[in-house]
Amino acid sequence: MTAMTSTSPQTPRSPQGPQTPTADSLHTPVIGWFEQHARDLPWRRPEAGAWGVMVSEFMLQQTPVSRVLPVYEQWLARWPRPADLAAEAPGEAVRAWGRLGYPRRALRLHGAAQAITERHGGDVPSEHAQLLALPGIGEYTAAAVASFAYGQRHAVLDTNVRRVFARAANGIQYPPNATTAAERKLARALLPETDERAAKWAAATMELGALVCTARNESCERCPISAQCAWRLAGKPAHEGPPRKGQTYAGTDRQVRGRLLAVLRDALTPVPQAALDAVWDEPVQRARALDGLVADGLVEPLADGRYRLPLT
Repeated sequence: MTAMTSTSPQTPRSPQGPQTPTADSLHTPVIGWFEQHARDLPWRRPEAGAWGVMVSEFMLQQTPVSRVLPVYEQWLARWPRPADLAAEAPGEAVRAWGRLGYPRRALRLHGAAQAITERHGGDVPSEHAQLLALPGIGEYTAAAVASFAYGQRHAVLDTNVRRVFARAANGIQYPPNATTAAERKLARALLPETDERAAKWAAATMELGALVCTARNESCERCPISAQCAWRLAGKPAHEGPPRKGQTYAGTDRQVRGRLLAVLRDALTPVPQAALDAVWDEPVQRARALDGLVADGLVEPLADGRYRLPLT
């Protein structure tokens, strides 16, 4: 389908479906909806600052808001600035991460804090290129921090935004599993011209995907652009395949890793092998999970056979 742009005077047509909405026709209703219905989240408040925004972006990757909120509050209370986190051992970041899952994010956030302290005087940089150069920061996180913390004009493409664009613009139920060049091109074409409006558009489309244009049981009757949505106007054709389901957790190496880390998080001194052996009966899988944690830098083996969270 022809991508829409905010500068084109023509409204492109799908060869087989209804008219695709123009970018300009989407901005006002989506941003207006956001101003009325946006959730009051701590990282959206002015006092959060760029560091609060960055912490939230790391924590929210593959993790729902309800689980992030208490950990986020505790994290910022303990480490209100990047330098505060950088001064602690990386294992303390893993400990404070708790049960958010994917604990390598804690190490990456700690590494980013160290780089911010060393390279930028302890202040999260505002330039997109400088953000992207930080360890653990990818294209999405750099764009999100630049947009949400500094009000800049960047295409912010998370899963929720990609789903909104897939339906509203391309008339398909779900976006591809991995972000494509065509999606990035469309996202850039849909950006409002001014920085302030573009930043608000990024937040608004993300919220729309999280609350209304959800993966399942979408609420088209509450959607501010349902009258223009290409997918709804086409009769909501089913995608070639269902949305990707969450991975099974019970019995997996992820579960074993989580149990091993839980023992180490709760311990203030190095843990003997026997304490780790007690959390999982199957020795081969347990050893594989422990080896993986060591390889990922999440666990540090000691010469006496004990283990601890990393100090360096």
